[in-house]
Amino acid sequence: GGNMRALALSDSRELELVGAPASRNPAAVYLSALAPTGRAGMLSRLRKVAVILGGPDTDPLALPWHTLRYEHVAAIRARLEAEGLAPATVNLTLAALRGIAKAAFGLGLLDADALERIRQVKPVRGERLPAGRALSAGELAALMGACANDPTAAGARDGAILAMLYTCGLRRSELVALPLEAYNPETGELRVLKAKGGKQRIVYVDNGAAAALRDWLEVRGTEPGPLFTAVNRGGRVVAGGMSGQALYAALRKRAEQAGVAAFTPHDLRRTCVSDLLDAGADVVTVQHIAGHSSPLTTARYDRRPDAAKRKAQNLLHVPYRSRRLAAA
Repeated sequence: GGNMRALALSDSRELELVGAPASRNPAAVYLSALAPTGRAGMLSRLRKVAVILGGPDTDPLALPWHTLRYEHVAAIRARLEAEGLAPATVNLTLAALRGIAKAAFGLGLLDADALERIRQVKPVRGERLPAGRALSAGELAALMGACANDPTAAGARDGAILAMLYTCGLRRSELVALPLEAYNPETGELRVLKAKGGKQRIVYVDNGAAAALRDWLEVRGTEPGPLFTAVNRGGRVVAGGMSGQALYAALRKRAEQAGVAAFTPHDLRRTCVSDLLDAGADVVTVQHIAGHSSPLTTARYDRRPDAAKRKAQNLLHVPYRSRRLAAA
């Protein structure tokens, strides 16, 4: 109601700040500190917040964010929770609002007391079932078989892509951004340069993944450019990298050919984490391979607990005799 529209009301000072350069806009300053891959998603969340506060959804940066207060953030939390959004989604939005408030404080537009009060808005508790799934060894083998049965350059490329997503735990955006020079075939070292949060890391391509990548590079050639390039309908390598959508399409095609249920590039990342932990790798090492900032994030990718629960429940015996057997 009117209380939630308070941010949209502007006095002369607020109007002056709304028209100020980005360097004086708390929301703009906050967004500029994020990784490029995360800005679009966070801007989308701020658009939703702007609507709740009675502002324009077309340009959330036009709101006088320096007037953000405890009651606004608490009302936004209640509204998002009432809409049934996942706790993680609500908490991510709250984190953005805290970040904007911190930027406003740094710009001298918000006092310490107001900032501390905003920080007192508690996150939403609760946890939803993890998204996505892990692929089985049989599914991975079927997918690789589908690629091997394709004699074109696309078959070699897609086999290498599947191997890299699975063994290196790469994000979709990381894979399509890889340049040829990021890979050292002599050492197997792969430098993931455009990683989430700007945190670069080194992973290693070995065993079957190295063989798959070698086959692709024999087809691709040694010309500088993206490690994974586009392939035309005739099956020939063409200049230019792959988009994220093209990657999705390639994996969808292989899933259909292999008779494997639909999956996403991120599911291969989840499978990587689960299989590494299942094989005995320690969680900190897996965290570094996946490029997670916290081992808690790595743990959320682990899909082993479901299999463990199923195995444990199979230990219980229900002394039930089928009615069909009894009647026979």
